[in-house]
Parts: sequence; C-alpha cells; structure tokens
Amino acid sequence: MRPLKQLFALLNLFFIFSAAAQAQSNLTGTIKNSETGEGINAASVTIAGTTTGTYSKPNGSFELKVGALPAKLVISSVGFETQEITATAATVQVSLVPKSVLGQEVVVSASRMAERILESPVTIDRVNSTAIKNMAAPNFYEALSNIKGVDLTTSSLTFRTLSTRGFNGSGNLRFNQLVDGMDNQAPALNFSVGNVVGMTEMDVDNVELLSGASSALYGSGGMNGTLLMTSKNPFKYQGLSVNIKQGVMHLSDPESKAKPFYDWSMRWGQKVGERFAYKLAVSYMKANDWVANDTRDLNRNNVISSLKPGGTRQNDPNYDGVNVFGDEASASMASIAQAYQAQTRAGILQATGGALDIVNLFNTLPPNATQAQIGALIAGLPAPLRPSATNLVPFYFGLRNGVYGGQLVSRTGYNEKDLVNYDAYSLKTSGGLYYKITDNIEASLVGYWGKGTSVYTGADRYSLLNFRIGQFKAELKGKNWFLRGYTTQENSGDSYTATTAALYINRQWRSDADWFGLYSGTYAGAKLQGATDDAAHAAARAAADAGRYLPGTPAYDSALARAKNTSIKDGGAKFADRSSLYHYEGQLNLSDQIKFVETILGASYRVYSLNSGGTIFADTTGRIKINEYGSYVQLQKRLFDDILKLTGSVRFDKRDGYKEHFTPRASAVVRVAQDNNIRFSFQTAYRFPSTQDQWINLNTPGSRLIGGDPSFINYFGFNTNPVYTSESVAAYRGSIVSGTPNPTLLKQAQFTSVKPERMNSFELGYRGLVTKELLIDVYGYRSQFKDFIARVAVARGSSGNPANAAVDLASPFTTTNYSFVTNTDVGVTSYGWGIGVEYRFNRGYVLGGNLSSDRLNNVPTGFISFFNTPKYRFNVSIANEAITKNLGFNLVYRWQDKVNWEGTFGSGPIPAYGTLDGQVSYKFTHINTSIKLGASNLLNKYYSSAFGNPMVGGLYYISLGYNL
Repeated sequence: MRPLKQLFALLNLFFIFSAAAQAQSNLTGTIKNSETGEGINAASVTIAGTTTGTYSKPNGSFELKVGALPAKLVISSVGFETQEITATAATVQVSLVPKSVLGQEVVVSASRMAERILESPVTIDRVNSTAIKNMAAPNFYEALSNIKGVDLTTSSLTFRTLSTRGFNGSGNLRFNQLVDGMDNQAPALNFSVGNVVGMTEMDVDNVELLSGASSALYGSGGMNGTLLMTSKNPFKYQGLSVNIKQGVMHLSDPESKAKPFYDWSMRWGQKVGERFAYKLAVSYMKANDWVANDTRDLNRNNVISSLKPGGTRQNDPNYDGVNVFGDEASASMASIAQAYQAQTRAGILQATGGALDIVNLFNTLPPNATQAQIGALIAGLPAPLRPSATNLVPFYFGLRNGVYGGQLVSRTGYNEKDLVNYDAYSLKTSGGLYYKITDNIEASLVGYWGKGTSVYTGADRYSLLNFRIGQFKAELKGKNWFLRGYTTQENSGDSYTATTAALYINRQWRSDADWFGLYSGTYAGAKLQGATDDAAHAAARAAADAGRYLPGTPAYDSALARAKNTSIKDGGAKFADRSSLYHYEGQLNLSDQIKFVETILGASYRVYSLNSGGTIFADTTGRIKINEYGSYVQLQKRLFDDILKLTGSVRFDKRDGYKEHFTPRASAVVRVAQDNNIRFSFQTAYRFPSTQDQWINLNTPGSRLIGGDPSFINYFGFNTNPVYTSESVAAYRGSIVSGTPNPTLLKQAQFTSVKPERMNSFELGYRGLVTKELLIDVYGYRSQFKDFIARVAVARGSSGNPANAAVDLASPFTTTNYSFVTNTDVGVTSYGWGIGVEYRFNRGYVLGGNLSSDRLNNVPTGFISFFNTPKYRFNVSIANEAITKNLGFNLVYRWQDKVNWEGTFGSGPIPAYGTLDGQVSYKFTHINTSIKLGASNLLNKYYSSAFGNPMVGGLYYISLGYNL
C-alpha cells in the first residue's frame, strides 16, 4: 500500500499547487482566426521577455497568471502572424492574421537544436499536426510516403515500412524511427513498429524526416535516414478529441468480397493548474487484410530465389509458389531412389548375413525385364525378404533405365490465405503525466502500449498474431538539457511463420521420406509401363497426396492449430519472444555558457536483453545481454553576419564484441540571399549488426539461420566439422546424377565474424523561397558503402563425421543446411537526387510536387544488394484547406517506377504503379466538428509494393471528428 499512498500524496500536492495558483488574479482571453472567426487551438501566449506562458484551448480561450496589469503579451501560432499586445484589462480578445509559412517551420532533429528548416544543414522534411489533419490518406503513417524521396513498403494493411535512399523493404535496418525520442524498433524481431502499435494519429504533434546519413547524432542504423515522431504535450493540446472512421475495402477484389474497415480513436488532454497536466489516447482499427496470392513459380535456394517463367503446379513437378507454402520441401527423385535402394540393399545384406546383395541379383535381369521375369526372381527369395524386394523394383529399374534424370519434385503446398490470420486489428493506447518543476524544467512519465494482428514479409511471411509491445519513458528536461530513460518490452504473442506451419501440416499427415518415396516409386513405375512424363507425374502426385489434409476440414484445422502452438525449434511454427531494451541518454546544450560557438554534448547507454527461449536466438540457457555505449559532441558557428553556418559533430560508439566506432559529420550552410540557402555536408554512418545478425539461431525450412557472433564457430563445431558452399554441393550432386560422382567439386566455406557496415556520404542541396509563394528544395548525394552485411549459404553432412561428408552431401535427407551472416568485401556506390516544389496561390490553394531518383552503381556480377528502390518516383498534389469558410480538399497522385526486387523471401519484378488519394472535408465550426470523405487508391488499381506482398486496392472511408 505504501506506493499507493505516495501516489495520492503526490496528486494532493499537485492540487494544492493548483489551488494556490488559482487564488491569484488571472488574465483571461480568446484568440481567433481573423478571417474565419474560429477559435485557434494551441496558440502560444507568453509574457514578453519571460518564459512564463500558456496555450489556448480548443475554443481559443486561455488563462494566464500575471503579476500586475498592464502586461505585455506575445501571441503566436503556426500559420499566423505573431502579435504583441498590452493587456490593460483582465479580459482580452485577440485576432491573429493568417500568413504563408513557407520555409518558416522550425525543426530540431537536423542539428538537435531548433532552427528554421530553410537553414537546415541536411535534407529534412517536416509534417505538422495541421497537415496531418488534412492529409489525403487513411492514416498519417501512410501519408508520409508523399514526401520526396520516400518509399513505402506495404506488407499488410497495418504493416508499412518507410525507407529513403535505397534498401527498401520490410523492417529496413538502415533507417531509424524514434517516437518521443524512443527507438521504435522491436528489439528481437528487428522491424520498426511505427504503425503496428505505438503513437495514435490524434496524438501526433509533428513528424520530422531526415533523409540520408544521420548516425553522427542518432547512432547505429541511421545510414539512410531517421524518422522522428513527436506527440502532443497536454499543456499545449487540451480537451477531448474524437474521430470515428468507417470505410469499405476489397472492392472488385478477386480474392475477397467487399469488407468493412473501422478506425476509432480518442484523445483527452487536461491541464490541472499551472504545473500539472496529463493525457490519455486510444485507438482501435479493425479490417480484413489484403490477400497475398502470388502463385508465380520460384526457383528457390536457401538465401535468395528467382522466378521460373511460366511455371505452374500443372507443368512444373518442382513448383514452389510465391505465396504457396509447404511446397518448399523439394528433393531429387534420383537421390530418393538411390537412398531407398541403398537402405533396402543394406537391410537385406544385414538380414542374410551378407549372403544376398539384392542389387547384384537384380543386375542379372535385363534392363527391360517383364513383370513375369521380375516376379519369378522375387518368388525365389525367402518370404520375409519379398516385400522389401518388391518395393525396390520401381526405384532400381527407374535408376537403371535413367527415367529420373535430374528432376526435382516438391510437395503440394497450401495457399497463404489458408494459413495466416487476415483478421487485422490494432489497439493502441498511450498516456502521460507532466509536471513543471519550474517554468523551464518539466518532468514527465509517458507510456505506449499496443496489441495487434498483422502480416509482414521477411525471410518468410510472418503472421503476427496478438503481437504486443510497450514503451515506457521517464524524462526530465530543461531549456538546454534533457535526461531520459526508457524501456521497450516485446511480446510476440501467438505469432508464427506461414512456411513452417504448412510444412508441419504436411508432415503431420505424411513424412517427407514417405511422401517422396511414394512419389518417386509411382513415377518410375508409370514411366516403365510406357506412360508419358506428364501422366507419370500426375499419377505420382495423386498417389502421394491421397488422403492429404484439405483446408476447411477438421483434420486440417486441427493440424494447423497444433502447428501454431508448437515451437518452431520443435518443428512447429510458433516463435516465442519476450525480449526487451533499456536505454538511457542525456544531452546538454552549452551555448549559453560558451558564447563563441554553439556546443552540444550527449551520451547514451543501451542494453538489449534477448529472450526467445531458443526459438529465435541461441538463448536456450538464458537471456543474451548486449551492452552498447555512445557519446557525441557538436559544434556550430555562424560567421559573416550569419551568411555562413558551419556545423561539425562526431559520435563515439562501442558495443559488446565490437571495436570502438567514430562517426564524424561536417556541414556548411551558405545564405546566398534572404531565405535562400545552399547546404553542403559530408557524413559518415554505420550500423552494428542487428540482434538477429549477431545472435539468431532459427531453424527454417530451407536452412538453419545463424548469426555472425564468433561463439557460433565452437557452438556448431565449424572448426572441426567444416561446411561447404551451396554452389559446390549443387555441382557435386549434379555429377552424381550424371553418373560421374566427383567429390573434389566440394569447396569448404569459412565462417567469419560479422563486422559493422560503414558508409560515407556527400550531399549538396538548396532550399529557398524564390518568391514569397514559391518554395524549392533540391538535393543531390553520393554514398559509398563498405562491409555489407549479407548471408552465405552452406551445408554439411548430418552424420557429424567429416570423413563421411561426400556420402552425406549426396542426398538432401542426410544434409544439414546453414545460412550464416558475413560481410562482403565489395564496395558499392549509391547516388541520387530529388527536387520538391510548393506553390501557394491566392485564396488558399497549394500546389505541390516532387521528383526523386536513387541508383546503385558498381554492383559486381552476382552480388545481391537488396537495394529495391525505383529509379524514379514522383508525387503531385493540390489542396485547399478552406475553399469556403468550411469546405476543404486534398488530392495526391503518387507514382513509382518498376523495381527488380531482391529479397530473402524471393526476387522478381515489381511493375510500375501509381495511386490517387483524396479527401473532401467540411467543418461545422459552431460545434468544432468536421466530416471527411476520403479514399486511398481512389481509382482502385490493385498493386503490390514488394515481392511476396499482397495486392493493395482502394480503401474508401468517411470520418466524423470532434476537436481535431
């Protein structure tokens, strides 16, 4: 009970402070828009020359404690001209005049200090709460794809990934996302959860996007960009806000009939007195997800796969559909026959004490022996041996007559829609307590917790079922400093993988050995009797699949349920993760103490605690702890009457198991005219291997994925029992099929410890107001990458005896496949450019557009970069928040070029596509309510943004919002 008593005592103290404040005389007033007469929410009201102030409420009213009248006040709000007034009475009325804010936004993330966006030393974009309110998209995260140079990968309705400057994909490890200063990446699963769980849309104050290298200030991972999302402070944004959004999707969808879409959200912010404020926010989204049903045929190996043109289940016995799972189980019929023949031969030799070699006995028959001849030979055998000899017949004669050739066959798979959970939902909650210790020092406790079901694409299609994650932060910040500590708590819930679920179902019904044996034997028997190749395969599959579990049947449902509840390490599909992250950091701005140069110092300490119970990581004996340390210093100097601004920074980082790393950055901003600046920067960036890159130990259908930590050498005995490259194993098996086995083709592979990736980047840019109505932002960059983190496919014999390597590697059933992390010694260069234009017409019309391009150069033949970025992309928009006093609209067309997608899930072409998003809104100002009619992908042209991802169609919605 002691903590509870302390809490009540603290709250009582807050209310005592509040009562004391209210006992003093207050200045009250109302702030309105001079053109519309609407009250202005969150307008700043401060006493001139001090930091004492407050913010207006949703109706524009405010209260401010003043010592005595008259009092000089400064009143400001984004999008309005700042006013200074002298209050001579206890009540004042203020009308703010709207103005163009082109280029006047203040950003913080570019230099970790406030500066006009026009003066930023690097490429940066900012989206404020007004723009979010008027966006032409169902949610703010999706709308960020309209920023220049941004790529958006849609793995499912609630799982989207933003990227800039290349290496696009689900869970981009070269792109940081921060929510209120907290790293938003899941500690174990390694994807950012920016729109799966986390900040609710109604609580977003602003978003700042740094395109390009940002490791010098934000640490590991910021190689290609950093996204910073900031929530609303309840001292500024008060009152109740509600938004009810209803819609429909899957119109004209061949995979689904039309289904409803629900998105409800609420926020409450309240100031209690002058010192204490709190907020609560919650949102709930539910819909039936987009369906991934790409049935194209894959040529798969255990690292990267390519498409087989024209392949189908009907014409390719080794068919492996992109979104069809379970058919990854594949084998050579010749190898199966050889293994079966060797097993039968050994069994009969053992049973007869070496007196009978069944293969030598069959060799006495002609290759085209009749059934009668075969039957007579078998009849002469002892009765107990006859069944084995009979079963051997098709395999032996199939091999002897060469009917198998080099053919591979795969098991019959299941469609993704029959395996994953498409009942998508997202529940997000957040809250915060804020207390102003002084006018300049604020303490806060903030928490975000979310739960949801989604699907995303990695090395597999992962069904995130009831996935949960929480982030909790304590922060103390002053005018020129902050201290914060936060934790991320990850819980995979009931999540599982689609491929392993399908394999489990198939193997529960019939083992791989039995299935492939039945298939190969039936095929050979049919061919020996004169059947065509197609007819023989049809007969073999029908025999092997007889009695197979079918979707919708109780047997299938029961097997799927068992798969989802059986750990992946035990052959099932479920992965269990309870990993966490603890992070502590602080920053101090010494500019008030050091007058000749603006100086910032910062330091951080981070601990990863990995806990998957052996389902993802090598943590069967307990949690894996990873410590990481960092510090940075930045100096900034303005010269020649602010014509030149120079900024230099360097960051130091150290992680367990890796050497110290220094990351410098230097930039210059030159003012060539009023509100026109040219910027130049040299930046370095890096990323430590992710937690999975370092410690993964995951058994997948194709291979066991292992990390690059040196401990794996001894853990798997690579130093005593070597592995061989997948290419050499394939060549060796090919020599067996051709009848000339050549073990010398096997080439050993070396396990090497993984190192951090590195990158140097040069950028030149210009941002300026050509006229008061026209803003242009242009950039060009060139980046050089070294020590790419990649995967290598290897294999070794399952017996554990290196002397038997040639024998074991001859068959996939006696081979263990591995895929381990390594660094390539290839250096590649990326380059690109972008231009953004915004023009404000009379009467509130805004025309915007941007065009960008990113390329990768000097890529060696055979090198897989996973760059996955269109050569060109553009956005065009036109909007007006107030065509009339109450009516507004926004239209955005987005287009991107085709991409030859490379991924561990699969590789293939993604066609060019364009989407049109739009919304029309109407405000009922007297009740502070608005209604919006909108659509994402208005023309309903279905597209896929990445290989293996679903086809995304139109989403049409209507929303009713109060106090947005």
